[in-house]
Parts: sequence; C-alpha cells; structure tokens
Amino acid sequence: MRDPREELAERIAGEVTLSEDPGATIRKWREEFDVAQTTLADELDVSASVVSDYESGRRENPGIGVVRRVVEGLLAVDERRGGDRVRQHARVISAGFDSDVVYDLREYSVTVSTDRLYRAIDAEEVVAGRADTVAGHTVINSVEAIKRLSSEEFYRLYGQSTNRALVFTNVTRGESPLVALRVVTPTPSAVVLHGLDDEDLWEHAPALAQADGVSLATTTKPLEELLDSLREFP
Repeated sequence: MRDPREELAERIAGEVTLSEDPGATIRKWREEFDVAQTTLADELDVSASVVSDYESGRRENPGIGVVRRVVEGLLAVDERRGGDRVRQHARVISAGFDSDVVYDLREYSVTVSTDRLYRAIDAEEVVAGRADTVAGHTVINSVEAIKRLSSEEFYRLYGQSTNRALVFTNVTRGESPLVALRVVTPTPSAVVLHGLDDEDLWEHAPALAQADGVSLATTTKPLEELLDSLREFP
C-alpha cells in the first residue's frame, strides 16, 4: 500500500493545480488542517501577506513550486501536531461502505457556506453552529447506519474532513442520529435531518446540537431530488 502521506500530498497538490480558483483551494486545505495564515507563512518563511495574497488571488496563480511548498508546509505542521490529518486520510483510503448505508460522500474543492448548502436542498436551519462553512457532505441512511456501523465506522463517514455536513435520511424524530454522534469525536460542522420538519423534531435535538456547536437543519425534499441537488453541488 502506498504511503498515506504521499497520497494526501498528491491529492492536495492535484486539487490546487486543477482548480479554477487555486487560491480558494489553498485556503480550503489550510482551514482543513486548522492552520492559521501566520503559521503557514512561518513554515514557508514568508510574510502572512504573501499567503493572503495567494489565497485571495491578488498574486498570480501559484506555480508547482509554490504549491509543493504549501503542501509540504501543511503536512509538516500536521506532523508536529501528531499527524491527525494524515491518519484520517489513511482511514478514508481503507473505508468501504455499502450503498444502502452511504448514499453519497463528496469533498468540495473549496469551502462553501452552510447557507448555500441549505438553499440547494431546501433545508431550514434550526440551530446555528460554530462554523458557517462546510468542505464536503455525506448522505447517510440513518436507520442502517445506526444498526450496522461501529463508532470507528461512524468516524469514517467524515471522509477527508470533519468540516462537513452529515445528511441523515429516514429520520422520524432526530433522536438517534444526534445521540449517535455524541459518542464520536470530533463532531461535524452541520447535521441535516431529512424527512421531517421543525415541528417533528425530537424536543431535545436542538439542545444537543447547540451544546456541541453543530449547525442543525431539517429538510423534507424528496430523497432523489435531494441527491440530484447534491450531485450538482457546489
């Protein structure tokens, strides 16, 4: 098996190089690694304004040399912190889910606002979370996931990033998905409960989401339409 670090480096470099907005993709990955602009700038031995200029597009598109340095810088910071992002990537490589458990698992090339995601799937936000962006989504059959997945497998539902929306289908009250997430660390940025509206919510669901800093939304959009909308997103 190839080295997960090498595979992750190639993935990031490829996304940045092929992106229509390389700066936004660099920013997305910097945020995924939870690295401040100043920290990355110190790692690259440049000023924070240089990193900011690349991310905002004020500088010309970065060449392969700059991209390589950025990728190596992010990985170096991660390794000093214990290598959590590389380990998560390794888990994703080995992950395999049945199609009746996970309907869709996607990573975005750039972060997008939760408001934009919610508009795409006709979702109404019930509780605002600490984060207002997501970098991917996972659509999960809540009944099958809760019956069949271990806590480790639940963690792998996050894909490349915990900064994502977990969309639970076949929900009747919202109790089980939120309780299940309480045994998984860390929590996602957003949870969308599909199949019920605000009035059908389990009475403690908003309080659980608020306590964990998770954005909570509901949608009654038909499942196939929801999946079609997400396949075209963002």
